[in-house]
Amino acid sequence: MDWKVAEAKQRFSDVVRRAAKEPQLIYNRDRLVAAVIDAESFDDFKAWQKHTSQSSLANAFEELRRVAKEEGYRLAVPRRKDRRNALLGVLGDVSG
Repeated sequence: MDWKVAEAKQRFSDVVRRAAKEPQLIYNRDRLVAAVIDAESFDDFKAWQKHTSQSSLANAFEELRRVAKEEGYRLAVPRRKDRRNALLGVLGDVSG
């Protein structure tokens, strides 16, 4: 159900009771300003938020670096042989 702020304040108990069944949206001048939800939904949201904040690509690479360091792993990168490096010619023209 949608509520205006003043109405939600006056009928706060109803807002909380109804939130157990579905989110209660509170508006101020036709702009959504709050949502009241049940505690279980909020716990689910907090768990999701914690999971998504920890699983970024940067965090994954950091974990990979940590594991590689612990294992003593070193990545062997072979020299490139498939084609010449065009950038070297450009740098030679600029510096010369």
